[in-house]
Amino acid sequence: MLRGRESLVRLIGRRRRSPLPESLAAALLPRSHSTSHKADDAGAGASASASEAAAAAGPSSGGSPGAGEELVACPVCGESIRGSDYSVNTHLDLCLTRGAKRKLTQSSLLDFRFSKKATVEPTLDSLNKDDEAENKGLADGDVSSDGDRNSDPGSPEDSTAPLLPGCLHDSPGISKMHNTSIPSNIVLPNAEYDEVENGSSCVLSAVTTLGSIDACPDADSSTTVAVDTVIVGRRFRENIELQEGVGITVTRDPQNAKDPDAIKVLYAGSECGQMLGYLPRELAKVLAPLLDTHFVECEGFVVGLPEQQLDNVPIHLTCQKCKDDNQRYEDLRYQQSLWENFLGAVRNGNFLRLNSARYQANFNTMITDVMTNHTHLFNDKEASFLGSFSLLSNDSQWLFVRIYTRKGPWFRVSSLSYSEISDVEHAAMELKLAGYIEMLSCTDVPSEYDIKEILDVLSVPEMKEILKELPKDNTNCTRRHELLSTLLSIYNNGTCTSLPKRIVKWTGTCIKTSNMADELLWRVQRLFFLNGDQDISSFLLVDLGLVKFPDYTCSISHRIFQERNDLLEYEEAIRVAQFMDESLDNDNMDLVSRCADLSENRLCTMLKEDSSIAESPPFYSCFSSTWVYSKVLTLGVSVYERDRRYSDAIRTLKMLLSKVSSGRRRGYWTLRLSVDLEHMNRPTESLSIAEGGVIDPWVRAGSKIALQRRVLRLGKPPRRWKVPSYADSLRRNIKEVNIEGRPLNCEIGAKNVFYGYDGECCGVEQLALQYYADEGGGWQGTHSEGGIWMTIFGLLMWDVIFLEVCDVFQSKFQTAPLDFGTDDFYKSRKDLIESQLKRIQDGMAEEMLISSWELHQGTSCRGVNWDRHSMADLRAVVAGVGGHRLALLLRHLALDYNSWSSGMPDLLLWRFLDERGGAEAKLVEVKGPKDQLSDQQRAWIFVLMDFGFDVEICKVSLVSKRR
Repeated sequence: MLRGRESLVRLIGRRRRSPLPESLAAALLPRSHSTSHKADDAGAGASASASEAAAAAGPSSGGSPGAGEELVACPVCGESIRGSDYSVNTHLDLCLTRGAKRKLTQSSLLDFRFSKKATVEPTLDSLNKDDEAENKGLADGDVSSDGDRNSDPGSPEDSTAPLLPGCLHDSPGISKMHNTSIPSNIVLPNAEYDEVENGSSCVLSAVTTLGSIDACPDADSSTTVAVDTVIVGRRFRENIELQEGVGITVTRDPQNAKDPDAIKVLYAGSECGQMLGYLPRELAKVLAPLLDTHFVECEGFVVGLPEQQLDNVPIHLTCQKCKDDNQRYEDLRYQQSLWENFLGAVRNGNFLRLNSARYQANFNTMITDVMTNHTHLFNDKEASFLGSFSLLSNDSQWLFVRIYTRKGPWFRVSSLSYSEISDVEHAAMELKLAGYIEMLSCTDVPSEYDIKEILDVLSVPEMKEILKELPKDNTNCTRRHELLSTLLSIYNNGTCTSLPKRIVKWTGTCIKTSNMADELLWRVQRLFFLNGDQDISSFLLVDLGLVKFPDYTCSISHRIFQERNDLLEYEEAIRVAQFMDESLDNDNMDLVSRCADLSENRLCTMLKEDSSIAESPPFYSCFSSTWVYSKVLTLGVSVYERDRRYSDAIRTLKMLLSKVSSGRRRGYWTLRLSVDLEHMNRPTESLSIAEGGVIDPWVRAGSKIALQRRVLRLGKPPRRWKVPSYADSLRRNIKEVNIEGRPLNCEIGAKNVFYGYDGECCGVEQLALQYYADEGGGWQGTHSEGGIWMTIFGLLMWDVIFLEVCDVFQSKFQTAPLDFGTDDFYKSRKDLIESQLKRIQDGMAEEMLISSWELHQGTSCRGVNWDRHSMADLRAVVAGVGGHRLALLLRHLALDYNSWSSGMPDLLLWRFLDERGGAEAKLVEVKGPKDQLSDQQRAWIFVLMDFGFDVEICKVSLVSKRR
C-alpha cells in the first residue's frame, strides 16, 4: 500500500454515495465527464421531480386510489394527496415543518372525506409523543448501562387499567400477580407474541389476571412481580436449540469478568445446567443483590423465538419474595430497600432491549444531540429537514434506518419485509414525500449515474432474461461480473435505447436514500463521533455489551467548528480525499493527479495559520481542511515517487513544509524531500535540507535518526569538514545474537517460514522465542512489539488519560482525549503525570496495575488490548523491568505518544530469579535473513539503551549447507 493511504482511508471513513458537487466535478473531472456528470444530476433531479409529481397525482405503480379514498389538495403547499386521515396528517406535519408557505383557504380541511378503516390508527402526534418519551429514556440510559432512566412510567389513566397484551405502548413490562400464575411449561399461542415483534413490553397471557403495579398503592409491599425482558449474550450459546414456551430459571454469576452483577439464564429442570445466555445488564444490576441475599426466587418461560439465531430472546420472568420468619429486622429492612429499588427500576425501565426500537431511538438521539450542540452549522432548510425526521411515523423511521445502514444503495421495495413495519410501501411513500429517499418506479427512466447501481439489484437469472430480450444474442455470459459488463457496454454504446426501461421492469419499484439525506446524515455522524471510523452501529455495540466506553466528563468551552464555512471547507476536503481514494481503486492516475493538484492549489491559497484554528486549542487542527489536504498531498507524493516523478514530489514537499509549520509529519516530508533531491543529482541541496530537519523541533524519532544518518553520509569532505556532535551516538554498538533456522520457503518478498525447535512451522519471531526459552537462558516472553507497552501505559495512566480537561472530550464514544498523542497531552496534565510516575518509580507499579485492571477491565481505551495480554504476564513485565526504567519509558510515551507508538523491539522476555527473589526483562529485535533495522527501530533501541534496558538484536540466518 502507498505510504499515507491507510491514514487517508481512516480519515474518510464511511464513503458518501451522492455524486460530486458541481464545483468539485468541474475542477476534478475532465470537461466531457464534467458536462455529462452535470447532465446526469439534472436528469436525476428531473426524474425525481417527475416521479414525485406522479406520486402526488396518484398512488405509485399506476394504481388507483383505494376504495373510499380520493385525491384532495393540501391547504399548505397545494399538492394533491390521498384523502386518508393518516396521509393528510403526515403530509401536513411535513409541510409545516419544512416551513412551506401557508395558504389562506384553511377551510378545505372540513371538506375532506376520510377513508374508513377497520382499526383506528394512532395519529402522528401521538406517535411522536411516544417516540420523544422513549428517546429521552434512551438518551439518558442507553450509552452507559449505569445511567438512570427518566422515561415516564405511564399516565394515570393507563395506571388503573388492566395490563393486557398490547395495552400500552413502550410501557414497562412489570405487573402484580393476583392469586394465579403461569406454569413454566405452558406453550402460548403465536398471537400472544405479536407485540414482542412490534416493540411492546406487554407480553402477558390472557388467562392470567394481572394489574399494573402503578395501580396499587401498596406496590412496594407486593410479593410477586412479573417482568418481560430478553436473553442477551446468545452468541456464546449458539449451539443450544431454543423451544418456545420452555421453562427457565436464573442463577448468579459473580465471577463474570465483564460484569460482577451478571445473571445467567438456564433451562428449568436441566440436569447439566444448559445456559441460554444472560439477563440484560440494567435488570441484573438491581436483581443481583436480591438473589445474593436469597430474598427472591425467579422462574419463567420463553415467550417466542427470534428471527435471527443470535438475536435477543423474549422471556417472561416471575420474581417472588422468599419468606424467612427467623430473619433479623435489620436484614429484613435492608432487603426491603433492595426490593423497593428493584421495583422502581423495573417500573421506569424497558428491559426488552429490542434492536429495532433501540436502533431507531439511537438514530433520533444522534440527530437531536447534533442539532442541539451544533445548530450554527446548519442553515434553516437543513435544520428543518433533519427536524422532520422525528415527525415521521415509526414505520417510516425504522425503514429509513434500515436502508441507510445497509450496503445498498438501491433496494427493491418488494424485497423489504420487516416484522417491525406494517406497510413498507406506505412507509416508503411517506419517506419520499419527506425527501429522505428517492423512488424509481416502473414508469421512470434511470439516469446514467444510477444505471450501474440499479444493475446490482438484479440477480443473475434476471440479467440473463434481459439479455435474451435484446435483439443481439448475448447469452454466452454466465458469471455475474460478465453479465454486468455486457449490460453496461450495451447501455454505453447506445445500441439498445429501451434497456433502462427493461431493467426497471425487472427490478420493480426501487428506493435509496436521497442525496440530501446522505449528505446531512454523513455530517451528523461526523459531528457526533468526531471521526470517520465510527457510525450509528457504535450504539448497537454498546447496547449488546460488546463495547464499553470509559467514563469521563465532557467540559467544552470551544466548539471544533466555529463557523459554518469552516465545516463546509472541511467536508469539501474530505470529498476530495474520497475521490482520490476511489481513483486509486480504479487505477486512474489522471484523476489522482487532478486531486493532488487541486489540494495543492487550495493549500497555497490558504493562510499559513488559519485565524479560526489559531483561536481554538492546537489539537483542533486535525479538523481543518488544511489537515485533510496535507494528507491528500502526502499520498500524492507517494504516487509521484512510485512513478519516478521526482520533480513533482519535490515541488509538493516544499509547499507542504512552507505551509504546515507544525505536526509530526514534517519529519517524513523533510526526509522524503532530501531523498528525492538526491535522486535528482542535487546532493548539496539534499544535505542542506537534512541539516535543517535535524534541528527542526517537530522532526522526531525515526525521522530524526534517518536525517542524522543522511547528514553523516552526505556531509563528508569537501562538502562538510566538521563532524556533527551526534555522530558518536549513532555509531554505538548494539548487542547481537545469531541463531540458525531451517527455512521452509525461500521466496523473495514472502514472509520467512522456518521449522521450529519443536518441528512445527513457525515465523521468525516464534523461532526466536523458542530459542530464548531453551538455549537462550530459559526466558518466557511474547511477540508483542509495542502492544504490551501500550497496554501497560493505558492501565497505569488511566486516570491521567481520562482526567477532566477542557475541550478534550466532546463525545461519549471516545476511547482517548482529543489531545492524546500531541504535545498538549503532557502540558495540560504534567502534575498528575509526574505524580503517577513517582509512585511507579517507588515500586507501586504492580499494585496500580492490578487496581486499574480490576476497575476498568473490558472498557475500551486506545492502546489497551484486554484479550492479548494476561494479568500475569503484565505483572511479570512490570516486576522484571523495575520501577525506575518503567517510569522513564512511560514519561517518554506521555511526551510524544504518536511519534513513539511504533517501532519497539519485537520480543519482550522475562524470567524470575528464585535465588534472589527478583525478576529481569529483556527486549529483542528479531531480524530474518536479509532484513535490516529501520530508522524507527534504531531510534527505539538507542532510547531503551539510554534508559538502561537490556536490548539486543537476534539475527536468524539459514542453516549452512554443510550442516
